[in-house]
Amino acid sequence: MNTHTLLSLSTFFLSLQTQILAEPFSVSKSNFTNKVFVLPLKTQEIPNKLPFTHNVTLTVSLAVGTPPQNVTMVLDTGSELSWLQCNTTRKDRPVFNPIRSVSYTPVACSSPTCTTQTQDFSIPATCDSRNLCHTILSYADASSSEGNLALDNFTLAGSEFPGTIFGCMDSGFSSNSDEDSKTTGLMGMNRGSLSFISQMGFKKFSYCISGSDFSGILLFGESNFTPLNYTPLIQISTPLPYFNRAAYTVQLEGIIVSKKSLQLPKSIFEPDHTGAGQTMVDSGTQFTFLLGPAYTALRNEFVNQTGRVLRVLEDPNFVFQGAFDLCFLLPLNSTGIPELPPVSLLFRGAQITISGERLLYRVAGEIRGDDSVHCFTFGNSDLLGIEAYIIGHHHQQNIWMEFDLEKSRIGVAQVRCDLAGQRFGVHR
Repeated sequence: MNTHTLLSLSTFFLSLQTQILAEPFSVSKSNFTNKVFVLPLKTQEIPNKLPFTHNVTLTVSLAVGTPPQNVTMVLDTGSELSWLQCNTTRKDRPVFNPIRSVSYTPVACSSPTCTTQTQDFSIPATCDSRNLCHTILSYADASSSEGNLALDNFTLAGSEFPGTIFGCMDSGFSSNSDEDSKTTGLMGMNRGSLSFISQMGFKKFSYCISGSDFSGILLFGESNFTPLNYTPLIQISTPLPYFNRAAYTVQLEGIIVSKKSLQLPKSIFEPDHTGAGQTMVDSGTQFTFLLGPAYTALRNEFVNQTGRVLRVLEDPNFVFQGAFDLCFLLPLNSTGIPELPPVSLLFRGAQITISGERLLYRVAGEIRGDDSVHCFTFGNSDLLGIEAYIIGHHHQQNIWMEFDLEKSRIGVAQVRCDLAGQRFGVHR
């Protein structure tokens, strides 16, 4: 499993589909990179790339080209290259038509963009028959997308970003056409040189997702949101086979269930000599995944502390989404879930606490007698072949998440995201 494949897995775990609605509120400053964009977010459920029943994915609406064409792109902090569907012969999904854009410029394969900036791709860029930069993006669910690198004008919140590099894809294989029918492409937001956030030059971006109705905001630029607790981003200078250097990697240091700290050696949370074992914060993944030893310890402790209020589903053949083997039976006529012990993830300098309904996820369509099935929202990375810890967006609800690229850190604060939106002039 190479670096880009690990990175790309989150792209097709697509979780958190949030649709931008209404006109964004923007604050102009002295120069372009200091401009602040605040966009209202609203979620919608769609099927997922992997065999997940239903998920929510974050999408952003903007315009590309001259004259501008409206597109909807999945916003993914776990991917680098942004891309759009450009095959205009396909009538079953929205596309970007490069022929209609006078500012569209394909990238030559001799260009430094093609020869140098694509080095982190799992499949090296090549020359096609027209001497254009050809790229193939492959994903862990066997999906792929193929096309050419190009430049065009991206318009966000009324401001134009000229010469933005993206993939104009004309073919590929998808494991789920339902998701493709709702979006034009994907916006990569990791730390790679070709990601949208890197090309735009913003020093920070933030998001906040409500835990009640999934409304929220996405903010590019300085939010001045305080107080935040910061945890540093982990960086390594030497390339390692299983370490994704473009990801937002933090140091997980421990896990607490209620007030009991799991007795785990710190080495479990540290990448090994191959780079396996990093902890990534990813808006493109719905739930949280832990490597085997940490997952097993958390699973056992959670079962132990909830034995009097939850009934475990004893079915070894049922593993939700291939990674969630701890599920419970709750009466169909119950009005809510019982009181559960909170789970806290401890990072260097910061902490995220997951409590209440965010600990369990009802599996749509799974009925056992008079009971519904609810699964623990922490999954086992080992069951999916992922050599990493991944903190998904389900456990980032009602938390202000700030990605500070300039100071290489992530800031978090427990907030009500609906009220945070009002603070920035965003009202539902």
